[in-house]
Amino acid sequence: MVRDMVIDWRFNGPPGSANGGYTAGLLARELAAPGGAVVTLRRPPPLDTPLDVAPTDAGVALTDPEGRLVADAAPAELGDEALVAPVSWAAAVAASRHYSGLTSHPFPTCFVCGPDRAPGDGLRLFPGRVDATRTAAPWLVPGDVDETLVWAALDCPGGWAVPLEARPYVLGRITASVAKAPEPGSQCVIMGEVLGEEGRKARVRTTLYDPTGAPLARASSTWIAIAPV
Repeated sequence: MVRDMVIDWRFNGPPGSANGGYTAGLLARELAAPGGAVVTLRRPPPLDTPLDVAPTDAGVALTDPEGRLVADAAPAELGDEALVAPVSWAAAVAASRHYSGLTSHPFPTCFVCGPDRAPGDGLRLFPGRVDATRTAAPWLVPGDVDETLVWAALDCPGGWAVPLEARPYVLGRITASVAKAPEPGSQCVIMGEVLGEEGRKARVRTTLYDPTGAPLARASSTWIAIAPV
């Protein structure tokens, strides 16, 4: 069965296209796979555009009005190796004050990490570096949180571990598992870690921790550097 999906303009990443993590979360919701999902972004997801979601042999596919593949998703699982070692809420708050995106951001209106988004409009996750490979972002969880927003929150903190201000990247593929959404109003910490770079690709992972330090969600992702114009 084919049905329509429209990604609201509010959930942008780069200008004119949807945030990759949010888009991935929408497709993961279509799968409803208990162990998690892997989502591959094939082209920038358009905003405010009727897109087709259809089942495939592997999972689901998202196509644009011209029939071009935008993204596809399939069930997948992550093990404990996907956890990033945490820091405290206070340490994450301190790190966020040195978030590189506050002074140099390739996409400053990004729904997840854009400093130009007003409080309550974007997530305003500001992942600051805590060591050579890890970032930490404090997240005061909004009242409308759901698993799709958790997928979005797992996106950018990993990318800023690359880091993005030196060479702009976009999300290419993300495999995530969400045990549960955090409680609205809770003080959570999202950790990002870069695992390696090869050519235009960077491998990163992210973990969402609740106020007690228990992991709620995790992701492993591949980011792709934008080719110079």
